[in-house]
Amino acid sequence: MKRLRLDSAEYQNLHRRVLERDGWRCQVCGSRSELQVHHIQSRAQFGSDSAENLVALCHPCHRSLHLGINAR
Repeated sequence: MKRLRLDSAEYQNLHRRVLERDGWRCQVCGSRSELQVHHIQSRAQFGSDSAENLVALCHPCHRSLHLGINAR
C-alpha cells in the first residue's frame, strides 16, 4: 500500500485545514496555544500525510504523547 506524502506547500495547506477542522483547539486538553499537527500513525510506521491521519495538539500534549506520558 502506497502512503501519501505531500510536498512542503501541500503539507502547509493540509496543516491549516486540520487546525480549522479541529476548531483551532488541542484535541486532548482544548488549549488554543502552541498548536501543532500530529500524525496519528507516524510516518516511520508508514502513516500518510492525510487529514484522517492528522490531529491538532498543543505542544505540551504533543510532547507528552511522544514521551509516552499521559497528557493533561
